[in-house]
Amino acid sequence: MSADSSFKPSRRAVLGGAAAMLGTAVAAPVLAQTESSIVANISSFRMLDWQPYFPTLENGAILVDTVSRALHYWSPDQVTYKLYPTSVPVSPELTRLGRTTIIKKDPAPSWRPTPSMRERNPDWPEYIPPGPDCPLGTRAMWLSWEYYRIHGTHDTRKIGRKSSNGCIGMFNEHVEELYDYVQIGAQVLLI
Repeated sequence: MSADSSFKPSRRAVLGGAAAMLGTAVAAPVLAQTESSIVANISSFRMLDWQPYFPTLENGAILVDTVSRALHYWSPDQVTYKLYPTSVPVSPELTRLGRTTIIKKDPAPSWRPTPSMRERNPDWPEYIPPGPDCPLGTRAMWLSWEYYRIHGTHDTRKIGRKSSNGCIGMFNEHVEELYDYVQIGAQVLLI
């Protein structure tokens, strides 16, 4: 374009440029707000050391912090440490705290509601086979406590919330990764 002083931009060009500048001005605070929200949400989601919780790492160890809604995993050889977001039980009555172990691993879990779930929700199905609609997701690890599991979920809105009937829920891709690390007999502590 030449430096001709007779150049007059079209109305469309002026309005388009103004909209682009306004969009940039509006987007910047929204992005800043989103980034600060993310930082605020992960402030309690922090790495932990295993020693205050377990005497050894024999068979590996899993710590589930129901307050920060995080699952920590340490491998027996201390080489691998993983930290995952989780869902936790919806109420104190459904929450079980203390020490347990992994007693079974299920690579394609099916689901049956517990008797108390059926009592609270009589319209729930009696059985859901493995697959995309299974509430236990793509993997499940059974705890020594009856009816309690660490499992995946197809409903990702539950992660980071009090939303389960007692189990610890994880994103399917996270539970698949954890499943490969965890051994039968791994120590589990829910606090």
